Amino acid sequence: MISVKNFKLSQVKNQTLKSMIENAYAVQKNAYAPYSGFHIGSSIIDANGKQYTGCNVENSSYGGTVCAERVAIFKGIADNMKLPLQAVVVVSSEKDQWPPCGLCRQVMAEFCVPNTIVFFGNNRKEFRKILFKDLLPEAFSNKFILK
Repeated sequence: MISVKNFKLSQVKNQTLKSMIENAYAVQKNAYAPYSGFHIGSSIIDANGKQYTGCNVENSSYGGTVCAERVAIFKGIADNMKLPLQAVVVVSSEKDQWPPCGLCRQVMAEFCVPNTIVFFGNNRKEFRKILFKDLLPEAFSNKFILK
């Protein structure tokens, strides 16, 4: 059973969210995590309702490691996804609910809007929900470099 506190959604329908969560857990099994042992899966949905998934891919150099959220976003970009992202789901193989890391939050800032919904869950399928604007307030964006 999937548990999300305050499960009222305006942008994403419950059935779509359920599919996103199932897809994130499915792709999590493909994670390449020989160093940390932490398996992360992610599913994103674009402005047209198309889903993209990703899992973490570790590298012995650590700097070459790519998180699940970024893999999903990069796959979407490569497949011409329509922006902005409506929702992001991140699932952890751990007992705690892991939010996106700082680097993923910054990459998400490029493709999300303030009201993009972000869900992050654990290995018991318990989730937290937050709006992107609350996940990364004062995000660095193109408004600082485009004049």
